Amino acid sequence: MGRTKKVGSAGRFGARYGSTIRLRVKEIEEAMRAPHRCPRCRTRGKLKRLSVGIWTCRKCGHTFAGGAYVPLTGRVRR
Repeated sequence: MGRTKKVGSAGRFGARYGSTIRLRVKEIEEAMRAPHRCPRCRTRGKLKRLSVGIWTCRKCGHTFAGGAYVPLTGRVRR
């Protein structure tokens, strides 16, 4: 897999879809797979994405709805 040094996981697309789209895919997938902190037990690196927007902690078992790619999104201002 010599094509993935710069583009990371988006190297699977080869020359297709354009460089900007592949860069966005790379950034989203890196953020999704990064270690996140559980909102209940505050343990780092134990959150797992079950499906789109559903996250669970492997330590305390807390399951919650979050963002599609990251467990906690920014706060909404009122």
